[in-house]
Amino acid sequence: MSYAMSGALQAALYTTLTEDAALTGLVGSDIYDAVPTGTLPETYVSLGREQVQDASDQSKSGALHRLEISVITTQPGFARAKQVAAAISDALHGADLALSRGRLVFLRFERAQARRIDSSSAREILLRFRARVDDD
Repeated sequence: MSYAMSGALQAALYTTLTEDAALTGLVGSDIYDAVPTGTLPETYVSLGREQVQDASDQSKSGALHRLEISVITTQPGFARAKQVAAAISDALHGADLALSRGRLVFLRFERAQARRIDSSSAREILLRFRARVDDD
């Protein structure tokens, strides 16, 4: 197994999201690797948890990453959050990301969960993607 491509994969995901016109049209620059302190925007995107398992074979090291990306909004209802989640899904599903180390074999949408996150009107859509990387 190799966890060595994790940083390269995260950087490529972040770059892809921040450069996607449809997504930035919805949230502007409010796409975070680390959510800032203080007052947060009404709707934003945050890179989240990652689980990695070995996907090596006899010829090369590799890993299967399960990545989470959250859409968080304080707007009432889920309509805006679902627009943002759809833009993320469109930007990433099947994307051919260039990694600074290794090679992306595939990137696929796996599932999503929409939920209320507190007793007020805050909502979250948690998107999960699967990415397979090889260390060439």
